[in-house]
Amino acid sequence: MKKSVILILFAISFSCQEKYEPQKPAVTLWEPYNDSTEVAANQNHENKRMRYKQIQSKVLDKNDVFLPLYGEVSKFSEKEYERMKPLVLEQDIFTLQKHIVEKKYTYEKLVLFYLYRIYRYELDNSATLNTVIALNANVVKEARAKDEEIAEGLEVRHPIYGMPILLKDNVNTSGMKTTAGAIALMDNEVDDAFIVKRLKENGALILGKVNLSEWANYLCDCPNGQSAVGGQTLNPYGRRVFDTGGSSAGSGTSMAANYAAGAVGTETSGSILSPSSQNSIVGLKPTIGLLSRTGIVPISSTLDTPGPMTRNIMDNAILLTAMLGKDNADPKSIEGSIDILSMTMHQRKFKDMRLGAIKPLLESDSIYKATVEKMRLLGAEIIEFVPPEVSMQGFLSILNIDMLNDLPEYLSTQVKDKNAVNITSVADVVAFNTADSSIRIPYDQARLDGILADSISIEELEKIKSTLEKNGRTFFDAAMDEHKLNAVLSINNYHAGFAAVAKYPALTVPMGYKPNGEPIGLTFIGKPFKEADLLRMGRAFEAAFQVRKVPKGYE
Repeated sequence: MKKSVILILFAISFSCQEKYEPQKPAVTLWEPYNDSTEVAANQNHENKRMRYKQIQSKVLDKNDVFLPLYGEVSKFSEKEYERMKPLVLEQDIFTLQKHIVEKKYTYEKLVLFYLYRIYRYELDNSATLNTVIALNANVVKEARAKDEEIAEGLEVRHPIYGMPILLKDNVNTSGMKTTAGAIALMDNEVDDAFIVKRLKENGALILGKVNLSEWANYLCDCPNGQSAVGGQTLNPYGRRVFDTGGSSAGSGTSMAANYAAGAVGTETSGSILSPSSQNSIVGLKPTIGLLSRTGIVPISSTLDTPGPMTRNIMDNAILLTAMLGKDNADPKSIEGSIDILSMTMHQRKFKDMRLGAIKPLLESDSIYKATVEKMRLLGAEIIEFVPPEVSMQGFLSILNIDMLNDLPEYLSTQVKDKNAVNITSVADVVAFNTADSSIRIPYDQARLDGILADSISIEELEKIKSTLEKNGRTFFDAAMDEHKLNAVLSINNYHAGFAAVAKYPALTVPMGYKPNGEPIGLTFIGKPFKEADLLRMGRAFEAAFQVRKVPKGYE
């Protein structure tokens, strides 16, 4: 559907507001389309994982997603959108809050601005990123309540207060289904995950849910950002041209396109770093335990963590600290420090940085090499090194056996209606998918099959976990300890697996764009619970390089 048609529909709805009935809409916002031409055009793509079998979801009707808020969005005019655009687009959260204090707009208007953008692009089949797959039907009402609280004199509040946030659709959220992209979970009603409770306690507005690689990329060797529920997520820097990264594809693409103030992703190994890098945004994979995992559809209780995905460093620190809190239901949860936010405000000087640059990357990637050299010129001490070779044998068994045990735990404790979600195990999921494979698993389910085929014992698994944690730390520590490094510099999610098993935090920041326009990120990897240090270095880098550009067509 073209933008002009959408705007006409907005006008029609506005002229008939008194007759508008959300439960029985008089208009259709979105029309399904034949994606066969687009699918055919990608069959020779150089990236085999982007040779799509489908783009449009075969089970999700976007009208179900967008019509409930249609009456509210239709009141927001194109003129108001254009007035607000320079005040909102690409602005950091502190600036958004400043504009609200100055009464340039309200929290309600901010929510409507983002919704208007989402409707404008996601209902246009030539522009859609297939990224927003659920909306909070009460979000405008909740934003009005924030405005009323401010009018009544509320003063002390977290910077996340009133900010619209999108959540990856494996994060439990009351009032919206949590699907992990899987048809087996399409009717999964849940209470809020621990981190969502913390966001709400700090005043955040949950705007909606975004698409992901199904089962957080542990279904098959599928295209990144593909799910049976949401369809194929597309990269705004090049729809069907560039990979979205995965599995937090919707979190990455929605941030790149300015659909919200921030987004939450999750990572087991690379699932925040990859889509953040591919979409030219900031993504932080925290140390395991800094953020609770309760209420998040799992792969691995050993390696899983949620994390913030934003357009800049300060927003990342704000979103991170808004989710902190000790969760007694998560045995690895710790009491996080709010000081991370105040520390991030004071960026580290380059002359105080000791950074490790990986020699094979310097020799193979010109953008990385030029970036490292500029950091050296700015005063950073750069130590070039070759990481030791360490074994990652058994890594998949960690994921296999953890998911075999952790998914049933989630299904038994988090799913509210066991009749609506009639699965209790990985074997049930496999059987469910096999019953209608063309719709439910168009790219097969080899990774789920692999879980059922893995016969490793618990004793062997514990040994693998211990060995790989030691190996992962050796990979980084050989240089970090010898040269007293603040961080190791990598690219995108290139060394995410080593950071995952080491349980080390990693922060990726926009580093540049390849000659063809594809984004690329610089990744800082540090020691456990050094998130504040990584963010401080990232902020200095961001200020000096100022790399990020809005994707063309989504300005």
